[in-house]
Order: sequence, then C-alpha cells, then structure tokens
Amino acid sequence: MKKISLLLLFVLVTSIVKTQDSIGNLSDINMKVEKTLSQRISIYGFVRNYFNIDSRKTYTSVGGEYNMIPYDNKWNLDHTEDLNSVPQAHLQALTTRIGLNIDGPCLMGMNSNGKIEVDFGGFGSYNTVLRLRHAYVKIFRFSENRQVEYLMGQTWHPLSGEIMPDVLGMAAGAPFRPHSRTPQLRAICYWGNFGITASLLYQLQYVNNGPSSATNPTSVASVDFSKNAIIPESFVGLNYKNDSWYIQLSIDAQTIKPRTHGVDFYNPAIIRKVDEWVGAITPSIYAQYIKQNWSIKFRTMLAQNTSHLNQLVGYAVTDVNYLSGSWVYTPLKSTISYLNISYGKKIKYNLFGGYMKNLGCNHLLHDFDQDLGTNATGNPNYYIYLKGGDAFRNLHSVWRVAPSISYNIDSFNIGLEYELTAALFGEIGPYGAIIDNENLHTVFNHRLCFLVKYNFR
Repeated sequence: MKKISLLLLFVLVTSIVKTQDSIGNLSDINMKVEKTLSQRISIYGFVRNYFNIDSRKTYTSVGGEYNMIPYDNKWNLDHTEDLNSVPQAHLQALTTRIGLNIDGPCLMGMNSNGKIEVDFGGFGSYNTVLRLRHAYVKIFRFSENRQVEYLMGQTWHPLSGEIMPDVLGMAAGAPFRPHSRTPQLRAICYWGNFGITASLLYQLQYVNNGPSSATNPTSVASVDFSKNAIIPESFVGLNYKNDSWYIQLSIDAQTIKPRTHGVDFYNPAIIRKVDEWVGAITPSIYAQYIKQNWSIKFRTMLAQNTSHLNQLVGYAVTDVNYLSGSWVYTPLKSTISYLNISYGKKIKYNLFGGYMKNLGCNHLLHDFDQDLGTNATGNPNYYIYLKGGDAFRNLHSVWRVAPSISYNIDSFNIGLEYELTAALFGEIGPYGAIIDNENLHTVFNHRLCFLVKYNFR
C-alpha cells in the first residue's frame, strides 16, 4: 500500500512539474504573440489647441474651429446696426486626435493594413464626443511598374484626399477645397507614372441639404437624401505622378432623392408617394508640385450640388406637379478654385487664395408664392437647398486670402495665420444667380488663428 502511495505521489508530482512546464511554454507563446501584435499596431496622434478670433459672426462647425464664411448683414428695424457685426473668440482642443495603424497579414498574395482614427469634434447633448474620422481596411501590392490598391471603409472623399492646402485653420481651405470623409469602396491602379482612381461612395457625416418633410420645405441636412436614392455617388480620376508632380483629372457623379412623399396641392390633407431625383456631375482638375522647400497646389472645379463636400452649392425646385405633389429639381452650379504656395520646412511660409462664383442654373426657378396667390411683396419665394440653409441662398461669390507662418520640428508645431474672407450677397435672380445691381454688397471677416500642436507616434 505504501509503495502504491509513493508511486501515486511520484506520478502526481511529475504531472504537476510537466503542467508547470507546459504553462511556462504557453506563457512564452503568449508573450511572443503579444510582441507580434505590438509590432503590427502603431499608435499616433497629436494634442492640438486652436485660438481663433473673428471680427463678426461666421458660419462655422466643430465648436467654431471650422471656419466657412461670414454671415450676411442682419439689420435691426431702423437699419442702423448690423446684428451680425459681433466679434467672437475661443480657445479649444476639440481636434486633438488619436489613431491606430494596423499592419495585417497577406491576403491572396497582397499585403493588407487598416486604420482607425478619432478626434473629439463631435457634439452630443451635453458635451463634445468622439468623432470617427477614419475606419478602413486596405489590401495592396506594389511592383516595379504596377501598383494596385483596394480599400473599403470610411476615409477621405477622393476629391478631398490627403492632398490639401498647407493652411493652419481646421477647415483646411474649405469651402474652396472639397472636404469630406465618407464610407466608400475604392480602387487605385498605377502603371508606371499613370493611374486611375475609382470610388463608390455613400454619405454619413457630411451630407446634402434638402426639404425637412413632405409638408415642410425648410432646409435641413440629412443622410436620408442619399440613402433614399440607393444609387452610390461615383468618382473616376485619371492620375499622373512623378517625383515632383501629381496631376488628376476627375469627374464625380451624384444622385439624391430629396423627398419620398408629397402633398396634393388641391387637398393638402392627402399625402402621396413621389419619385423625385436630383442628379449632379462635377468635373475637377488638381495639380501639385513639390520639390525641396517649395510646394504649389491648385484645384479648380465646376461644382454641382456639392453641399456634402462642405461647399455652398446646392439645388433648387424648378417645377411642381400639383396633383401628385412632386417637385422637379435642378442642380445649381459654381466655379470654385484655390491656389496654395508654401516655402520652407522648419520655418514654413504659406499663402492660400480661394474663389467661388455662383453661376445659378439653366432652368427658371419655381415661385411658390405665385401658386398660392400670396406674393404680395413681389419678392419670389424660391425653394433652394444648400449648406447653411437659407443663410447663403443669396450668395453671389466669396474669396479668401490667408497668409501664415509656422515653426515645425518632429513633435511640435506652432503657427500664426490671418484669414481675410469676403462674401458678396445680393438679390436672387429667376435662374438662381445673383443679380448684379445696387443690392450687391460685400461682407468681410477677419480671422486670426494661433495654433499649438504636439505630435506623438
């Protein structure tokens, strides 16, 4: 019995020792896995603080950091004071950013990676919240004469890209530069110096404007206008690049469905289904030259209904079917261009210039007051939908000049930028363009931006 007990004790001790060895080996394996994962994931980001001061009220977002355009004059009853001529200033760190770059495994003979990036520029009921900037997966393969890349997820709109002006302001040149990050499927292929970019895109955070409901024509921004259309926005670009130049000729096509229901004109209590569409095509040219300390970037576009790209271009109602309650729309057009020139690395000097002109449309806008016989003032009641709602429906043109200087080292940036933005407002004509008469006037905003940024990676 004693021998049996000793034998059992020996077996038990041996088992414990082997188990401990196994656990130790598993721990080593886990450590190796963790080490591999840590090598595959890199963290990056920055802490960024902006101080902005404006000479008057302007149309902004992201807590006022994203500057677009000054509001038109808002006169009091005796026309002695402009209520929008009020200086404003703020200091915020909402665009502090953190991100993950993830190197993935080989898939079908191609490399893979992914990105997740957030900042604090979203707004909730009580305070700032995390905002998703990028979230995508990408597979790619590079050879000597060919490059292929496929992407799925949310990232820059191909008209925005990561090729942007070297300005310090959060808006990065908007509304002259198209600005949007959006869910998409994208393919980029290069043969030598020539390539093609193709994307199918849906909206999420940056959206079109349109009527708020079948019975309320008030302009609102909503992702539903894109979702109702089902058809994705499409983009195709022809590219050329070498060591110094990057050139792209592109065309963007978009279809949205502003309303799914309308009101019977003769019996407003009856709601009917409607089949309404707005189509828009936007051609664009982009050119970039970078060599040594010099950088020159230029884009020009004939924009149609690009409010989802943070531009002040929308669409308008041109006709009405009184029985079904459906509306007919046409896109408004604008020419939009910018030029950015910078020199230097450690100390960088930068000059940005942008211009946008409202061209109206090719069809007469529909005056809804004439339908009801209530146009007592003689002023037409047009339904126009663009970014900013009704505040910029009478915008003739806008231009901006923004010089800046910055000091840059690996982990630290500090800079000062001055923006002069001039917006011309006037009287809307029957084709959506602004009439060049005595009502045309200019509103100026002077913005001073001070930036302090600490980078980590």
